[in-house]
Amino acid sequence: MIAVMDITITKAERSKLPATKPENLSFGRYFTDHMLEADYENGEWKNIEIKPYQPLLLSPSVAALHYGQAIFEGIKAYRNEAGEAFIFRPHDNYRRFNISAQRMQMPTVPEELFIEGMRQLVAMDKNWIPQLQDHSLYIRPFMFASDELIGVRPSDNYKFLIILSPTGPYYNAPMRIYVEEQYVRAVPGGVGYAKTAGNYAAAMLATANAKKLGYDQVLWTDAFEHKYVQEIGTMNVFFIIGNKAYTPDLSLGTILDGVTRSSAIELLKEMGYDLVERRITIDELMDAYKAGELKEVFGTGTAATISMIKELRYKDFVMEFDVDSWSAGPTLKNWITDIREGRKEDKYGWMYKID
Repeated sequence: MIAVMDITITKAERSKLPATKPENLSFGRYFTDHMLEADYENGEWKNIEIKPYQPLLLSPSVAALHYGQAIFEGIKAYRNEAGEAFIFRPHDNYRRFNISAQRMQMPTVPEELFIEGMRQLVAMDKNWIPQLQDHSLYIRPFMFASDELIGVRPSDNYKFLIILSPTGPYYNAPMRIYVEEQYVRAVPGGVGYAKTAGNYAAAMLATANAKKLGYDQVLWTDAFEHKYVQEIGTMNVFFIIGNKAYTPDLSLGTILDGVTRSSAIELLKEMGYDLVERRITIDELMDAYKAGELKEVFGTGTAATISMIKELRYKDFVMEFDVDSWSAGPTLKNWITDIREGRKEDKYGWMYKID
């Protein structure tokens, strides 16, 4: 167990707050003054410190570079109009982080290290949190194998770090999505439910091909029949069909259990939608579109929050949507944003105060 006094703190001599205006911040480009770093050695976590943001010194033989034992999370912190800082649902990300760790044969991270370390780090750099709507401080906890050994086996040593990045909206406009039917993101029994680095590396070719066609991301389909939709590259996905909200279920372990996804499910129910979690085929989406019943399509994710989808393409069939006429997606986005930024009561206990 990690006690608060076990975290060594070294403050940066001066802040490097960016001269860039908050409204011009692009995702993941700027980093705050400090970071947290800890080592897993001989079966225990040690050398836990918050220190100035700096490069890592690594051996070329470090195991993560060769065999891909690396996981991460994405979390956001916000400030309300009174200047108080909060983190959105960090305990849910903590639980998912350790689910990923277990799947990748990595040690679990104690709650005291993950949550308290994050709280102290964000408290130190809370002046970096932009106070603009749809802006936040992105929190990136990650862990990787640090054995200096080339050998196909779980590492004995690991590094856990948390870095922070002030950011604006991940997607500034409604998206165009290409339904992928050649490449595969995940299979039952695989690592689709884990937030492991290799999942994102494997997705890059299909995404690049979609972008060449003018699309922003791909909607993945199942590995065997390429007819059941799963998730979008950086988001879970929702469909409003009639008076019901549909989202692919998690039972096969091929889809990430998104924290924003679970928040959206709860709020959509409160908005009066029947929420259906099950396998969804691309054919039934096309049939619903032809019948005028597919009203809205949007993605949910930590980086993306709620992102509207204005076009969905499967083969040569293009589904286009009038985003300006929508109700569910915009209402959901405003509701979550208002909770995060302190304009609406947090009756769900989602916001974790840091100071």
